[in-house]
Amino acid sequence: MAVKVIDVNVGIFEENDRIAGEVRAFNKKNGTLMVNIMASPGSGKTTTLLRTIDDLGDEYTVGVMEADIDATVDAERMEDAGVRTMQIHTGGECAMDAAMTMSALQEFDTAGLDLIFLENVGNLVCPAETDTGADLNVEILSLPEGDDKPLKYPLMFTVCQAVIVNKIDTRKFFEFDDEAFVKRVHELNPMAEVFFVSAKTGENFDAWTDWLRNRLEDR
Repeated sequence: MAVKVIDVNVGIFEENDRIAGEVRAFNKKNGTLMVNIMASPGSGKTTTLLRTIDDLGDEYTVGVMEADIDATVDAERMEDAGVRTMQIHTGGECAMDAAMTMSALQEFDTAGLDLIFLENVGNLVCPAETDTGADLNVEILSLPEGDDKPLKYPLMFTVCQAVIVNKIDTRKFFEFDDEAFVKRVHELNPMAEVFFVSAKTGENFDAWTDWLRNRLEDR
């Protein structure tokens, strides 16, 4: 007896991809670049965003959508810094999808924003699996997490245009092979840019913000 197999994920992802296309069209019409920030908890996502916004704030109008399963801690930090912010609770979902993103954009009133950061839910698995409709995907990895993460979570590094290795100010406390890490990333994604920075001290931060500035000019 033959067993019939139905791949139900096909329809789900096709619908998500359709809405993701609508998200990109929506942002393009408004002249807005949307960047999906993905990382594990504790990597320094919010600190990295705050320094990035501070560096670009005189040139561009920036907004942030904070996605969390619960709580408003990161959104409150953004608001305290004077950043236009929306908090998104995912209702238990471990990542944003395109429908959630479109709904948030429509509520956020993004007219006039040059740049929107979507700070996705913190983990290295779920956010990489679903297209949010962002123009760019950026992964933030903290140096203490280790240089083996591209081996353990390959999809995350495959879908990103840029990878930021944060907390390089902690080098003396942790072993991290920069060359091996970059090689592993490029074996998965030859076009990915890799930046080694410290969001705390600002070390090497200009390389990242200059790259993002160029993407903004090309939008």
